[in-house]
Amino acid sequence: MAFSLTSFFFFFISVPAFFLLAAAKHHRHHWVGHTGHRLIKVDVKGISGEFVSVQAAVDAVPDYNTVNTLIRISPGYYVEKVVVPAKKPYITFEGGGKETTVIEWHDRAGDRGPSGQQLRTYRTASVTVFANYFSARNISFKNTAPAPMPGMQGWQAAAFRISGDKAYFSGCGFYGAQDTLCDDAGRHYFKECYIEGSIDFIFGNGRSMYKDCELHSIATRFGSIAAQDRNSPNEKTGFAFVRCKVTGSGPIYVGRAMGQYSRIVYAYTYFDDVVAHGGWDDWDHTSNKNQTVFFGVYKCWGPGASKVKGVSWARELEFEEAHPFLVKSFVNGRHWIAPSDA
Repeated sequence: MAFSLTSFFFFFISVPAFFLLAAAKHHRHHWVGHTGHRLIKVDVKGISGEFVSVQAAVDAVPDYNTVNTLIRISPGYYVEKVVVPAKKPYITFEGGGKETTVIEWHDRAGDRGPSGQQLRTYRTASVTVFANYFSARNISFKNTAPAPMPGMQGWQAAAFRISGDKAYFSGCGFYGAQDTLCDDAGRHYFKECYIEGSIDFIFGNGRSMYKDCELHSIATRFGSIAAQDRNSPNEKTGFAFVRCKVTGSGPIYVGRAMGQYSRIVYAYTYFDDVVAHGGWDDWDHTSNKNQTVFFGVYKCWGPGASKVKGVSWARELEFEEAHPFLVKSFVNGRHWIAPSDA
């Protein structure tokens, strides 16, 4: 994807400023959004950067940051665990390409943390983002822990966890096996990303759109793509996969009901012949989730597409039902995603 740094800064500075200023004027509140931009360079080789680690660059951003901060990460492998705290919003990671710029670590859920307690799944992520207005472009995130066989305990190993609101990802790679991408909470937009894993390799309770992404299974005996954790009919969360491509090895379920009201929609998506019989899974077979989930497909195609429609509670949607999941307003994107970026 062609990308202009100038247009990126113009959008992330001007558009939120416009909406926040307008709201401030209307409600007589003071605007507290970001006020400019800063560039920080990272180079693992220590040649062209101010820092040799990504975490050091994040640490250099002031708490309660109000400046749009671009952390430009030179090609290389950054073997470190990175956390972006909630009090450091408006940070962008920009790599030299998802094939050449990689942040990786190797924690598993059964591993012990500094306190001696097991990490459990959510704390395994190689990169964790709690901050709002985070974005990443042209970079990969990996968890290099070995892939488990189905049923093995303590082998969940996330490459990335996003728990902040209004996060944007473009041209990124996410590599792991079980629980690769923890789409935990908030509104997120993934464009032209590559996501690889084996079991529930996209999971959480985010409200997220995945557009023009490749979802690549490395399952051996059995696997699954998305496990969504919506637990109330009043929650606006869910995963929308639009114009995506499902490839790799199987058999895999395309969605699992992690939450009682799990919501997953695939639209205009290509499915290779890797889909398991029935296509979907209700997670525990005891909670009658097939009565409360919203699993839908709209105009999908490919040799595996017929199996995606394989259970009565995963419906082929009409346009009116599908439309809310096809547009960026699903994540309120008109207010924080530039038209050229959507």
